[in-house]
Amino acid sequence: MAQVSLKEITKIYSKGESAAVNNISIGIENKELVVLLGPSGCGKSTTLRMIAGLEFPTSGEIYIGDRLVNDVPAKDRNIAMVFQNYALYPHMTAYENMAFALKLRHYAKSDVKKRVTEAAQILGITRLLERRPKELSGGERQRVAVGRAIVRKPLVFLFDEPLSNLDAKMRVQMRTEIHKLHLKIQATMIYVTHDQTEAMTLGDRIAVMRDGKVLQFDTPLNVYDNPVNKFVGGFIGTPPMNFMEGKIIKKDGALYFDEGSLKVRILEEMYDALSPYIEKPITFGLRAEDVYDRLFASNASSGNTVIVMCDVIETMGSENYLYLSTNKHTFVAVVEAGNKPTVGSMVEMVFDMRKAHFFDQTSENKVV
Repeated sequence: MAQVSLKEITKIYSKGESAAVNNISIGIENKELVVLLGPSGCGKSTTLRMIAGLEFPTSGEIYIGDRLVNDVPAKDRNIAMVFQNYALYPHMTAYENMAFALKLRHYAKSDVKKRVTEAAQILGITRLLERRPKELSGGERQRVAVGRAIVRKPLVFLFDEPLSNLDAKMRVQMRTEIHKLHLKIQATMIYVTHDQTEAMTLGDRIAVMRDGKVLQFDTPLNVYDNPVNKFVGGFIGTPPMNFMEGKIIKKDGALYFDEGSLKVRILEEMYDALSPYIEKPITFGLRAEDVYDRLFASNASSGNTVIVMCDVIETMGSENYLYLSTNKHTFVAVVEAGNKPTVGSMVEMVFDMRKAHFFDQTSENKVV
């Protein structure tokens, strides 16, 4: 297998237009699974296609291993790509689809059979090898498409939103299968998705993209716990991070975040970073699981409790989502299933200020 290095990659389709990919530099280690994550139009699929050789960068360098591949045709890059729409030949059986690329390269029949059989066993589709695509479910077709990639034993596997056409239950199952596949074959994989759950569960590292740029490239846990800006904080997590606009105030030597209708005390270790924002606008961020009901909180104090209106309750089975409101903002709390206040009532909630984030309102970059 091989490392993949992107060095200052830019892609501009037409002169005068903004860059689809704007000066990206990332390094993907051998046997690593990296996820390119972002909304539609952020440049993640374009980046993948440039690695594959289906697009060519306007500037910058792409390396697979130690080899510069900017001008190397896709067929000579020794990569395999799994597409969103499966791209199977309808008149061929699953076996023939998986074997097709090997036959084009004039592999011996015995070697073709061995590789296809091994891949089918890994993916659990041995019984499906004589069926044509129309006789397979969506999940089975995707397994065949993955198997077609596996048999080639490429340097790098590329996945372009491979689960988008599957229903929710099948996506969870196939996500697990891809994760097990990566552990089993120990291959370098690059996976494109707009689904942050797929990114969090699959990736060794995640590159969060927006407007052609990589905003943060880190492990899933670091991206979740330490987002570099407001966009990353809001894009990662279900429910998304809660945000409130307000300002920092100083009272009796302590700093507080003042939203207008609620006020919470800031931890002392944040004072140095937030002192320049005293009496200035700032954005406060807190994840839904870091908002607790006052009755169930062990860290409640006069400095981090707020009284808010309960507008809506969503029952999720093992937990409830409480949609709460101040006079200015709405936010969400995730609480235990047995915790179900009356809709329309005032409830006392606790903010875990150890998990609070503050973002500059102009740049949207994280302050602390």
